[in-house]
Amino acid sequence: MAGMSTHNAPAIVMLGPGSLATAQRIQQWYPQATIHGLEGRVEGADQSYRSFGETLRGLYQQDTPIIALCAAGIVIRSLASLLSEKGTEPPVLAVAEDGSAVVPLLGGLGGVNVMAREIADALGVAAAITTSGELRFGTCLLNPPQGYALADIEQGKRFVSDLLAGEAVRIEGDAPWLQQVQLPASDAARRTIHVGHQARPANRDELLIHPRSVVVGVAGGNLNGIRAALQQAGIAEPSVACVLADEQAMADSALHEAAQALGVALRFAARPGDVASMVAAALPGAELIEQAEVVIAVAPAPVDAAQVGRRRGRLAVIGLGPGAAELMVPAVKAELARAEDILGYETYVRMAGPFRDDQVMHCTDNREEMQRARHAFELAAQGRSVVVVSSGDPGVFAMAAAVLEALHESSDPTWHRVDLEILPGVSASLATAAQAGAPLGHDFCVMSLSDNLKPWSIIEKRLDLAAQADLVLAFYNPISKSRPHQLGVALEVVRRHREGNTPVVLGRDIGRPGQTLKVVTLAELLPEMVDMRTMVLVGSSTTCVFPRLSGGVWAYTPRWYPTAN
Repeated sequence: MAGMSTHNAPAIVMLGPGSLATAQRIQQWYPQATIHGLEGRVEGADQSYRSFGETLRGLYQQDTPIIALCAAGIVIRSLASLLSEKGTEPPVLAVAEDGSAVVPLLGGLGGVNVMAREIADALGVAAAITTSGELRFGTCLLNPPQGYALADIEQGKRFVSDLLAGEAVRIEGDAPWLQQVQLPASDAARRTIHVGHQARPANRDELLIHPRSVVVGVAGGNLNGIRAALQQAGIAEPSVACVLADEQAMADSALHEAAQALGVALRFAARPGDVASMVAAALPGAELIEQAEVVIAVAPAPVDAAQVGRRRGRLAVIGLGPGAAELMVPAVKAELARAEDILGYETYVRMAGPFRDDQVMHCTDNREEMQRARHAFELAAQGRSVVVVSSGDPGVFAMAAAVLEALHESSDPTWHRVDLEILPGVSASLATAAQAGAPLGHDFCVMSLSDNLKPWSIIEKRLDLAAQADLVLAFYNPISKSRPHQLGVALEVVRRHREGNTPVVLGRDIGRPGQTLKVVTLAELLPEMVDMRTMVLVGSSTTCVFPRLSGGVWAYTPRWYPTAN
């Protein structure tokens, strides 16, 4: 996808079912794109949404290219409040539902016209390009193709204005794509497009374009050291394609900060001896410039960073929330979109989908947590982007603890170098409480009644103490076929310390199709009312209920306490 290298995979956003065929044709061109469909109106989309405006604004703020299959005006009105400095926006396009028109709206410096032409070619129509320079010359000089970088956008604007006013231009350096366009070329021209990796002073008559042909090799290092080496070598910073480091330094935060500040990828390789040997092995044939602990390699053409060394593997442990797509946090959605491998209990993995053809699902039984965690580290240690899926929140009776336990027990240095992140989700107790009102509004205790991993005697002791402390109680895994009697025992323990009129919230499959919610009293509660998919919230002595106008009751626990001064 030329012109899109700094952005995420595109989002194809549909309003009506009539645009599905067009969306799928566009997705064939951009296989990593996700189709978003309006809930209740569109079937066959990868993800559903409820609010068109909120969805577009969220994608825009995440720097995601937007291909909206609807009228251009709706898109403009939805994004109007976010429009600020030109040059900082992702590509945004409006495409007619039937694919008969492709209109680039925003992101002229982010490759929107390139995308428009690609989509138009895929749909067999003409793109509605309105950019003056692109119409005149057949290319956007301010947005060079992948592998090249513009030195100064403001100077570029003045330069293009001069060409549009009639100035001729000559080209210095190797720029193959410029040979295919209609520039007003002349060997005697005062205006020059210079393509090269050298740092040069700004010149009113010169447009500087830098090929990303430089790789900076380091053992460890910091931003100041890299910049000093580039300056001493006379190399322009935008010419850097990536930083290549010793794989032993994968977790070096200063190194990651330096690459981020330079706006380039950070790649890793084994260091056979010194840094120069590492760089020479990764980039054979390049000219090497050695400076202290930094080795600069200059290749004869732009370098594809993905082909240099390997990236640091990533492992994200995510929580899907209770099941409804709108209750999944945006960071989790973004992680799923970029994952190469998805691991988890099959039911939860299916809930996280659908997935693209290039994403690999590794589904296992719900009792194979440690095996799943170790497999995840093995994949991530190879440089892959891996997601381990939990329902609810991964840190609440879910996979985060197993993943950290696997890492704690491992002496494999490649596992400890993995970029590990735990992303939160809405846990079942919180989702159920929100549906009921605010039963967890004061101090509460969360417990699993499953004795698969801890003795029942411990559960009973903790339950007795928590009930005695007058905490609201949230029960996960309250009952199952293998332990049908334990909930009854648990309720007997609670009733020693709670009145029979204590409110109890029962939420079954909250956030999923067929969800049910009811509030009963502790005296009325029977184990038969509960199954493994039910969240049980037992109120404290201060938990209250009162009627809802729409039916049922609100339940809440006030934040004050009778003994508080």
